[in-house]
Amino acid sequence: MLDAVKVVLSPRGAARVLARHPWVWQSDVKSLPETPGIHPVYGPRGLLGWALTNPRSLIQVRVFHFGPTDDPLAALWANLERALAFRREAYEAEPEGGFRLVHAEGDLLPGLVVDGYARHLVVQAHAAAWEPLLGELTLRLEAALKPAGILAKHDAPLREREGLERYLRTLAGRVPEAVEVREGAVRYRVRLQGGQKTGAFLDQRDNRLRLEAYLEGRGYARALDVFAYQGLFALHMARHVAEVEAVDSSAAALEAARENAALNGLENLRFTEANAFDLLRERQRAGERYDVVVLDPPAFAARKADRERALAAYKEVNLRALKLLAPGGLLVTASCSHHVSEADFYAMLASAAADAHRIVRVREQRGQGWDHPVLLTVPETRYLKLALMEVLE
Repeated sequence: MLDAVKVVLSPRGAARVLARHPWVWQSDVKSLPETPGIHPVYGPRGLLGWALTNPRSLIQVRVFHFGPTDDPLAALWANLERALAFRREAYEAEPEGGFRLVHAEGDLLPGLVVDGYARHLVVQAHAAAWEPLLGELTLRLEAALKPAGILAKHDAPLREREGLERYLRTLAGRVPEAVEVREGAVRYRVRLQGGQKTGAFLDQRDNRLRLEAYLEGRGYARALDVFAYQGLFALHMARHVAEVEAVDSSAAALEAARENAALNGLENLRFTEANAFDLLRERQRAGERYDVVVLDPPAFAARKADRERALAAYKEVNLRALKLLAPGGLLVTASCSHHVSEADFYAMLASAAADAHRIVRVREQRGQGWDHPVLLTVPETRYLKLALMEVLE
C-alpha cells in the first residue's frame, strides 16, 4: 500500500503538479508501480509530492500532498481532519441537514466523497488506493462526527474503470434504506442505498434556499421545474407560488417527488413524466406562460468532445424557457458540466436571449454550495454554474 517505489513523470506531467493540479494522466507518467497505492512522485528536478496511484486508471496519479513529508499517511489524514473541521459547525448545528463533508480534489482527498444526511454518512471512493484505507477512514469519521451509520455506496460505473468492484456495504452503525432530511423549511426523503450519486444533489442546496427566499411575498401564480428529479426546487417554490409543475423523464424520480410533496403537505404541486425538450417546445407552441422556470439538467457534456453538442442542448432548453416566461418572470438555469466554462455558459444564455427576442437581466450569478469548495488551480472543482435571471419585457 505505502512504499518508497517512486512514480516518475514527464516534464509536462511535472509542470502540471508544480502548478498545483493533482491529476496526471497516463500519457505523462514515465514509470509507475504495478499495483495501486500511495507513492512518492518525482519529476526531472526531484520530488514533487505524494499521490494515490493506479496503473489501470486514465488518471494514474492523484496528488494529495505537494512537496516532501516524512509521513505521507499522516498528511493524508490531516487533509481529512481539515475537511471535516471546515464543515463541523454547520453539521452540528443542523443534525437533520444534508452536507458534503468531503469534496474529493476540493479537499485534497482525490477520488473520495463523503456526504452526510441527517447524521448518516455515505462514502464513495473512486480511486483504487482508498480501498485498503476504508477501515481507518471509517474509524476517523466515527470519531469526528459520531454518525448513526456509514454506508460505502460503491455502485458507480466509474469504479469499473479503476479496476474496482461495485458494491453496497455498511461500514459502521445502522444505515436505513431512506432518511428524512431538512433543508430550510422543506423536508425530503433520501434513499441512501439507491438513487443517483450519494442519494441527493447537495451542491444545489444553497441555490434552492436562495430561490425560495427570493420568491417569498412576490405572489407568483405558475412555476415550472424541468429536470426535477426528486422535486427539490419544486418543493421550495411550492411554498410561495400558487401552482408548480415538476417535469422529469423518470417515473421513479417523480414518484419520489410526489412522496416529498406529501411529506411537506403541499397540494399545489403536479407532476408530469415527459422528455424535457419535447415538453418545452410543445408548451411554447401552445402559448403557455409561467412566472418562474427552473432548468437543472444533467451534465450534457460528460467529455470535452461533447462540449459543442452540449452547448446546443443548453441553448435549446433555455431558448424555449425564455419564450415561456411572462414579463417580469424568472429563469433559474444551471449547468453542472465542467467542460462547459462559465464564459461558455453565459455566452450561450446571451445567444438564447437574443434569439428569443427578450431583454433579460441577470439578478445573481451563483455556483455550487460552500461545502463543495473550489481550488483555483483545479478548474474541474468549479463545475456548477447557476444564473437567476429576470425577463424585463
